Amino acid sequence: MRIPAHSVCTAIRDDIVSGVFERGSRLTEEQLARRYGVSRVPVREALRTLESEGFVVTRRHAGAHVAEPTEQEAADLLDMRALLEPLGAARAAQRRTEAHLKVLRGLVRLGQERARRGQGEDLRSLGGWFHETLAQASGSPALTALLTQLRHKIAWMYAVEQPAQPVEAWAEHGAIVDAVARGDAERARALTAVHAERSQPLHRLKRPERGRVRVSQHVVNTASARN
Repeated sequence: MRIPAHSVCTAIRDDIVSGVFERGSRLTEEQLARRYGVSRVPVREALRTLESEGFVVTRRHAGAHVAEPTEQEAADLLDMRALLEPLGAARAAQRRTEAHLKVLRGLVRLGQERARRGQGEDLRSLGGWFHETLAQASGSPALTALLTQLRHKIAWMYAVEQPAQPVEAWAEHGAIVDAVARGDAERARALTAVHAERSQPLHRLKRPERGRVRVSQHVVNTASARN
């Protein structure tokens, strides 16, 4: 059974984002193959993909290591998101399907309900699904991939506080969906830009903890793999 490289890539990326592999730590093919219960071939392919995404760097004579972005590079991630998310919302207003609208409206209803109840952890997940669905509604695979990669990197570099007024934040989500539903690209762009700007101060840089070792057995899901 050959495990797809993208499954291994997802597993390694998740462990980098969550801090299992610290910034600057070495990643060997043998170590990763043993950890995820796969051969070295998909690990090698996954490391190449993660290097192209900026999560991994390959050092001459030293092999692969987790990247160590600077504070400026981390700040650039938020600036790039502030530019690309409004573009995605504008495209969504022009290209969304009824299926996209149904999911977006459902997420807004859930988000507003959880916000009134003060269920912060649920809001974090719902917010991620909302922005992922909005990006998919843009009808641009390239833009969706960029925004997905940005979300992963921001989660890697930043701890995000809940807004002081989560009900208002979800009202902003609802207004964006209304603009998308009406096909009003400029309003969708403007509302998303304001929303991204308001969320920026909630991001706090994570400080790497040197010398800390985290152990977590992460076996790649083989249920969908085929010979």
